[in-house]
Amino acid sequence: MSPVNLRVVGLGTAVTVAVLLPLVATARPTGDPVGPAGAGAEGDAKAGDLLRGLGLGPRTPDSVTPSAAPSAPAAAAPAPASPERVTHCGPELASPEGAEAQTCVLSEGPDVWARTYYRNATGRRIDAFLTLMGPGGRTVQAGCPVPAQDEPGTCETPRERARGVVTAYTAVAELAGAGEGGSTPLLLRAGSNTADGEGS
Repeated sequence: MSPVNLRVVGLGTAVTVAVLLPLVATARPTGDPVGPAGAGAEGDAKAGDLLRGLGLGPRTPDSVTPSAAPSAPAAAAPAPASPERVTHCGPELASPEGAEAQTCVLSEGPDVWARTYYRNATGRRIDAFLTLMGPGGRTVQAGCPVPAQDEPGTCETPRERARGVVTAYTAVAELAGAGEGGSTPLLLRAGSNTADGEGS
């Protein structure tokens, strides 16, 4: 065979191969790729590992991050209850000269103190002396000037921390004339009924 014929045959063979290869590729059946028996599951596993490594794999229950449950708002702390004030008072008393008074022992939380309510219709200035008496002979005193006017007023001792039960405290107020030289005549004495009376 001449060299020219060999070149023609070789060229024809190349053309035939180029035409037939696409046809064979398109005639391949669809479906799972054909491989050795048992290689399918292993291949899928390797492919899955690769995709997960790239962050492209299917989301599995292990890879799903549960959304954080919204936290419930903190309950507001209840406002502290203010301590209740308790008052124990004696009777209202009046003197013939026109002085009136009522004396009480008051407690609120841990504190205790005495207070007297007065009116001065005597027409002159007087003084009020108030004494709170507690357990163990402890006393707290206060003095208040009472102007010469028929208006109600109050006089009270400083508060102190209660020692023992509050019902063990008593109070007494004494209203006496003022500016009488060495003599201060007692006009009225009014005590509380903390120890043995009803609370008001």
